[in-house]
Amino acid sequence: MPSVTRPTAFHGPARLKLFLALSRTPHGLLDMATPFLAAILWLGRMPDRSTMVLGLVTAFAGYTAVYAVNDLVDYRSDREKIQRSDQARQAGYLDAAFVRHPLARGLLSLPEAIAWTFFWVLIALAGAWRFNPVCALILVAGCVLEAAYCLLLRISRLRALISGTVKTLGGLAAVFAMDPNPEPRLLLLLCLWLFLWEIGGQNIPADWHDLEEDAALGAKTIPVHYGPVGASRIALAALAAGVAVGAVFLGRTALAPVWLIQAGALVTGLFLLLIPGWRLFRTRRRREASALFNRASYYPLCLLALVLISLIVSG
Repeated sequence: MPSVTRPTAFHGPARLKLFLALSRTPHGLLDMATPFLAAILWLGRMPDRSTMVLGLVTAFAGYTAVYAVNDLVDYRSDREKIQRSDQARQAGYLDAAFVRHPLARGLLSLPEAIAWTFFWVLIALAGAWRFNPVCALILVAGCVLEAAYCLLLRISRLRALISGTVKTLGGLAAVFAMDPNPEPRLLLLLCLWLFLWEIGGQNIPADWHDLEEDAALGAKTIPVHYGPVGASRIALAALAAGVAVGAVFLGRTALAPVWLIQAGALVTGLFLLLIPGWRLFRTRRRREASALFNRASYYPLCLLALVLISLIVSG
């Protein structure tokens, strides 16, 4: 069995990259667009400056903590994957921007990873509580569900439903931060939209990237269980449904002009979700799965840019 490969050493300030890699910070920064998008869509305007600053710190801390929880809980499985096949296929894959799974590779110690994780959990909890105690409960639920998702790796493919749920929590917390009594049906639409985007554009292609390693490990993932054909069908169906649900949700927001925002969202969904999803469906190649994951990761950010432009244009 090959030993765990240790990439180029990280010393001094460069060692920070290992902690950022533990939290998949490049991906987390993109995900931060989701709560800001949800907040603006819910309000129909920009939040005030102090809310934006507190939200920025809280969102960064929250995503940094939750992604670190994933690598912390899953590090033994990650180490076993690396020992079975130390993937050299990392070029262009967003979640390997620095180094993938630094804890599993022995580049970070377990106490270091735990300290990093809890530091950001505490920062996120303080910020979330300042907004609304419900937001703090959502953060705790996110950490618990992320841990459960990792622990179910060899038990059930339904763990993907947990992944989809966790990805809705950032937007959900943002809504409760803006509105302590949100309208339930509209909130359900928002959560369904984010859930479908996560399943089709993040969970399935990310697990597809590890398909061979997960199969050897006995992991229960959608690509392992249903195979490339079934997984590609589920991903494409989820993406198509997500784009449609998103258009419906946007049509019920207070932003104007609604038709222009909906059209922009449909075009964004076409290029970032549906076209790469269709390519994966047609080719069923690992490269296309990585491409879908990367492009889908920019979906909330591009929609946020679209909404900000509409706010500027409308005055």
